[in-house]
Amino acid sequence: MTPIRIAIAGLGNVGAGVGQLLQNNHDLISNHTNCDIQVSAVAARSKSKDRGFDLSNAAWHENPLNLLNDQPDILCELIGGDEGVAYELVRAALNKKIPVVTANKALMSKHGVELAQLAEQNNVPLCFEGAVAGGIPVIKLLREGLAANKISKLYGILNGTCNYILTTMQSTGRAFDDVLGEAQEKGYAEADPTLDVDGFDTAHKLSLLVALAYGVKPDTSNMSISGIRPIKSEDINVADELGYNIKLIGSSSLAANGKIFQIVEPSLVPKTSSLAHVPGVLNAVYTVGDPVGSSFIEGRGAGAGPTASAVVADIIDILNKRSTYPFLKPIAKIQAMKQLPDNEHEGSYYVRLMVKDQPGVIADIAAILRDQKISIESLIQRGRDPLHPVMVVFTTHECMRDRLLKAIRAIGALDSVSEAPFFMPILEI
Repeated sequence: MTPIRIAIAGLGNVGAGVGQLLQNNHDLISNHTNCDIQVSAVAARSKSKDRGFDLSNAAWHENPLNLLNDQPDILCELIGGDEGVAYELVRAALNKKIPVVTANKALMSKHGVELAQLAEQNNVPLCFEGAVAGGIPVIKLLREGLAANKISKLYGILNGTCNYILTTMQSTGRAFDDVLGEAQEKGYAEADPTLDVDGFDTAHKLSLLVALAYGVKPDTSNMSISGIRPIKSEDINVADELGYNIKLIGSSSLAANGKIFQIVEPSLVPKTSSLAHVPGVLNAVYTVGDPVGSSFIEGRGAGAGPTASAVVADIIDILNKRSTYPFLKPIAKIQAMKQLPDNEHEGSYYVRLMVKDQPGVIADIAAILRDQKISIESLIQRGRDPLHPVMVVFTTHECMRDRLLKAIRAIGALDSVSEAPFFMPILEI
């Protein structure tokens, strides 16, 4: 069998997981590739820490850039971050014609086009299956299995931390802050959870899926991004009564004019949809394509095992010469994304208000909605209390998003409204 030298930059959970998988499933992987794959070099801060696999024959480097001096056959970049050494290392490897496998969604979202162009110029593979949804082969699905389809819609639960928090809030009735603390104790959330709970991690992943689904360059610059901090247990209860579960969704759709709508926000998902029942830390992606129709894929979206599975699958593809252009086609044929502005998108919405319990409040709200040509589908008021604000929730029929935003600003300015209105889209899937 052909000896293959793998260099691993970063021995955190994923990097260690890759090393363990290559060692523990060595014979299986060798049978798939007719290669004897060995970790020949690694780069990490601590040399004394046990990574769970044999490193006795691997060269050790503190500076990841020095990995390239060992002339590996494939480089695995598992450091993370969209700048700094991860970016420099991948660029340098591609320029040296060394195939690269990365699980770095931030790097590929920000610099993917540039790096793909380098890979193309040097005729060398650049693979990133592990960058989105961990062990779910969703990039392979879009780049290969659905390559003949025109994708009209894509919805993804792409962050396990947020999904764990929301499903726990739903099952226990506990508040966001309480469940976030538990997620941090269990290792599902970082000490600083901003990237996860405020939607930025989902945005990076969505931009890559959109690029593959629609043949455009990944772009988050004009993407609206909202997280799950504002969600209250009362929202989850009302959504449940209405027949929905709340999920943080990265969604995109192709408009009739060819523009693409992409957004990250908590959304009401019908309980009739498989996407509504994705539990805990799992991820899932739902697509609609022509002619295939709807497709749904679910699995573990993060962690050592699932992401290592995706990284090693990319290694196998490279060795079997199954790799293709990173974004499905040559960079010269990839267009900049023409994004549909938020205000041109049409949909139905859930709106939560905290208002004074006094006569005329609903009439004032209804008048504002009437002026914006927005029809109410349902209205729910929780409790009566002349001394404290009460919760009012209404759902709308389909309306233009910009009209809803104007209505919400006007409603929020009413003296009878005690806090900023909160709204979520209601998905039709």
